[in-house]
Amino acid sequence: MAGHHDAELPRILEHARVSRLPNTAYYIPNFITEDEERLLLDKIASAPKPRWKQLTHRRLQAWPSELVQNKLLHAPLPAWLDDPVVTRLKSIPLSDADQTWLFEDSPHKGPNHVLINEYPPGDGAAYWPVVCTVSLGDSLCLNLYRSKEDGTVKTEPAWRVLQEPRSVLITMGDLYTDYLHGIEETLEDVNLGEESVVNWPLLNDCRTFSSGRHVRQTRTSLTYRDVLKVSKVGGKLGLLTKK
Repeated sequence: MAGHHDAELPRILEHARVSRLPNTAYYIPNFITEDEERLLLDKIASAPKPRWKQLTHRRLQAWPSELVQNKLLHAPLPAWLDDPVVTRLKSIPLSDADQTWLFEDSPHKGPNHVLINEYPPGDGAAYWPVVCTVSLGDSLCLNLYRSKEDGTVKTEPAWRVLQEPRSVLITMGDLYTDYLHGIEETLEDVNLGEESVVNWPLLNDCRTFSSGRHVRQTRTSLTYRDVLKVSKVGGKLGLLTKK
């Protein structure tokens, strides 16, 4: 999949920072090309049926395996999930002063686990605290919620992040660990605009959402993470067959 490279990458990740969020997050539109998006969706669709796990309102695939007791079977990611996403992430240093990449300090020096979620319209939904989510197929809003003092979650989101097709959203540190990330169960995202969407200045084309509304289509997300615990004797422990 590492053919022509028409993706639009920032020179350093700092240029993609979502400045209106109090904690670290980055948003890069056009992180992958339309051809790469089609190839990824084809790969996902052609996976054997047992790869899919059907949940109440969505279905998912876990690569290279599901977690068992918060442990991952030691196995590499398939090549189509590594390139172009991981190789492209590695090509963007954090800043001019820090030339390392996102997962440089993580236990395995890179993401070792990918969750693929397929969300139909109307649906919502033990890692190193760096998460990279690539969106395929359609746009939607991710809501970030604060917790109340009693531990319950506030009903209104603190922030909204609009994720376009072929974009990547990166959340780090407290923004990942201390806030609930949710997708509203709706057929249409509304009230979209510069005031309500924190990454509005970073969008590929704000004019797409000039009406303030977006009717959802099927969206697929690829979530890259580094699982802390990895079992190197997964087959002997039955990690290949247990659920």
